[in-house]
Amino acid sequence: MSKKIILLILFLLSKSSQIVFASVSDCSEFKKFSSEYFKCKANLIKEKAISTSKDIIKDTKDYQNQEWSKEKEKILKTKEKILDQ
Repeated sequence: MSKKIILLILFLLSKSSQIVFASVSDCSEFKKFSSEYFKCKANLIKEKAISTSKDIIKDTKDYQNQEWSKEKEKILKTKEKILDQ
């Protein structure tokens, strides 16, 4: 499942040079089965995927920084104890 999502994201990102309707946020102005409608929907999906992946990356970095800072403190305290002895 996740491989399919990754492949879809990569496919959409590879088509980024063909952004035609980037400013259109409502695809209802196009006929339902026209190529413009599908391009519009693909761009909306791509934008959502990019924003979601940015949020996931940011959350991951924040979590890692928080957890690693705790471990760094433990290491520093241990070093201080060793040097004091």
